[in-house]
Amino acid sequence: MCGIVGYVGTNPVLDILLDGLEQLEYRGYDSSGVAIKTESAINVYKAVGKLKNLREALKPYISDISASTIGIGHIRWATHGAPTIVNAHPHTCNCGNLVVVHNGIIENYKELKLKLEKQGCVFRSQTDTETVAHLVAQKYAQTKDLTKAVHLATKEIEGAYALEIMHNDEPNKLVITKRNAPLIIGVSEDGYYAASDIPAFIKHTNKAIYLSDNQVATITPDSLKIEDINGCEISPKVEQLPWEPVALSKMGYKHYMLKEIHEQPDVIRNILVGKLHTSDSPIELNEVKLTKETLKNLNRIQVIACGTSLHAAMVGKYLIEDFCGIPVDVEASSEYIYRKTVTDEHTLVIGVSQSGETADTLTAIKQAKARGSHILIITNRPDSAMAREADSLLSVNAGIEVSVAATKSYIAQLTSFYLLALYMAEIKGTVESDKLKHIKSEMLSLPQKIEQILSSKSEIQACARKYSGTKDFIYIARGLNYPTALEGALKLKEISYINATGYPAGELKHGPIAMLDETMPVLSILMNGSVYEKILSNSEEAKARNARMIALTNSSNDKLKDLFDYIIKVPDVDETLSPIIAIIPLQLIAYYIAEFLGKDVDQPRNLAKSVTVE
Repeated sequence: MCGIVGYVGTNPVLDILLDGLEQLEYRGYDSSGVAIKTESAINVYKAVGKLKNLREALKPYISDISASTIGIGHIRWATHGAPTIVNAHPHTCNCGNLVVVHNGIIENYKELKLKLEKQGCVFRSQTDTETVAHLVAQKYAQTKDLTKAVHLATKEIEGAYALEIMHNDEPNKLVITKRNAPLIIGVSEDGYYAASDIPAFIKHTNKAIYLSDNQVATITPDSLKIEDINGCEISPKVEQLPWEPVALSKMGYKHYMLKEIHEQPDVIRNILVGKLHTSDSPIELNEVKLTKETLKNLNRIQVIACGTSLHAAMVGKYLIEDFCGIPVDVEASSEYIYRKTVTDEHTLVIGVSQSGETADTLTAIKQAKARGSHILIITNRPDSAMAREADSLLSVNAGIEVSVAATKSYIAQLTSFYLLALYMAEIKGTVESDKLKHIKSEMLSLPQKIEQILSSKSEIQACARKYSGTKDFIYIARGLNYPTALEGALKLKEISYINATGYPAGELKHGPIAMLDETMPVLSILMNGSVYEKILSNSEEAKARNARMIALTNSSNDKLKDLFDYIIKVPDVDETLSPIIAIIPLQLIAYYIAEFLGKDVDQPRNLAKSVTVE
């Protein structure tokens, strides 16, 4: 889950690397480093902690490296070895002439390390990456050609990797390669960029080449050569990127998370454009290739996801089963990949991932695809590895999400599941036309209702301040909003570090009720509909144990004032669509509590946004 960036061209490289790493901090931020080629050597600089520590460490050396025009950089989310200077990237071979940065995991590094140590290599770090530096250096000693050395070394490496490598004896050359990890080449008149993700270079160029697995690219200031695994040259496809640098700006908000929460009405509008025109028109999903015959032959659907995407998938299960009558299983990708895959050609497998690079989910869909299942991917990145595995694609169009805690991408995934469920129901003819029309009409009104919540946040802020000192928090809901309770609790855990847990309200008395006393806040998601009275009853049970009660509701029942200490009102909405409305105040509660506590909202400890390792 680390971020890597490289540049070779005619411009000074240091600011390019540091700015690129700053844009990749969502991928990790416990240490960082750069390697910069000067006239006589490759100089390596590292620091532990946030990128600002590396900037500070570099100040005494600026004059030495300010004219350099080739280098590589790395920002780390630790997997092998603690965040220390020694374990920080870049890593070098013993002589220091070869330097490498790496994102991914080398699965056979222990075997490689043992072999290399027997051949005289001395290891300094606890990382898996250092084996790559020694292995490529060994191959270079044999070939005297960095590109050939990388080809030979990667044939011995098992696992996932994106690698950027320089050698002091080839001063104007950067060699990169990847397998099961993202690596993109930016193309400009001033040189070439190589990075884990587009934000690292989007302000410099909007032209890119997506490197495929096992391809090796050799880059100089004025040339680019890409070879396949056998060393045969490949003609690269340069693509125009639709992104603008302004997407990376906070636009006046204190944090990216708050900005992205406020972008959610427009996110929904952007998704509906071209897919849902009016309440009378059919859903249009041009890249979803599910025909009536395909759906007729399905005997089940599996949805595979991780984290926030898993909660969106749980809502999707309710919708698809309700609208289409097809049984749906939802499973965490990290569990799915370590048991027998029982999918077949009669199973639709839906993979959900914000980045489209989530390692566990990518592995899971590859397993399912090998069994003949139709693969449908819901992702914010139609250019991702997961999207390229898809038989059907549903792009959520949320735009760049910088904050580690997912907000607008979750809303986008939810909206996409509604569209998918309605689309399938229309094909199968399983929902009455009047009900379809009503739900579509409600969907078209969602952006305005979310804007109502965002324009009146004083009660949410007051509630957040009141409970910012708590050590534990419980969220309860039933049915369609049980995943909303899980997601609300996850947001609070992620950015405030409060021990928050979501429960099905009916399960409260089967154990968790033992935790309730006057110190425990309980937030009830109490939306009008089929389970309203049941959740109200469960809330009364919690109140009887002296819990501090909060209601998130669209009910106008005055009796709620006697039961709840705080009532957070949201606009009325059909129960079917209530998860989209209900999550907005929960995102804001998490945000304001974290802000009141002085937490690093956009970059919470120990987390990375794009989890590209298992």
